[in-house]
Amino acid sequence: MGPVDAHQLLTISEVVRRSGFAASALRYYESVGLVPATRTGGGQRRYERAVLRRLAFIRAARNVGLTLDEIRAELSELPRERTPTKADWSRISRRWRGRLTEQIAALTALRDGLDSCIGCGCLSLRQCGVSNPRDAVAAEGGGAGALHLPALVRRQPPLGR
Repeated sequence: MGPVDAHQLLTISEVVRRSGFAASALRYYESVGLVPATRTGGGQRRYERAVLRRLAFIRAARNVGLTLDEIRAELSELPRERTPTKADWSRISRRWRGRLTEQIAALTALRDGLDSCIGCGCLSLRQCGVSNPRDAVAAEGGGAGALHLPALVRRQPPLGR
């Protein structure tokens, strides 16, 4: 990217207001290399306006369930010297489509098995169609740590907004 007029740079409070991300999230995303910032002579952060697109991308990716490492890899494929085109977004969204299809399948399986789960009251993991289909946990030695919820359903919710 070429030099940017200092008057075109955004303060952290402007980025917070316009993006909806907390200042702490912006500082963290900068520290892990997801968003670039420059510093004034007094050490205050300044952001190019393009950071708003990167933050929108991060929010969309987190909503799909991507980890920060996966987001960093996806961002590395976007051009820094120009605004991403429709073709850029299409290439990345094709990969996200598969992930969303997996999540939908996992949630559908969870939803469809919920009646049997509620019916057994989780008193017998041997009979639980959601947590222990076909008593698969018995072969692993049992215990709550071995429950078989689909991996995409067990994920931690995205951090930040």
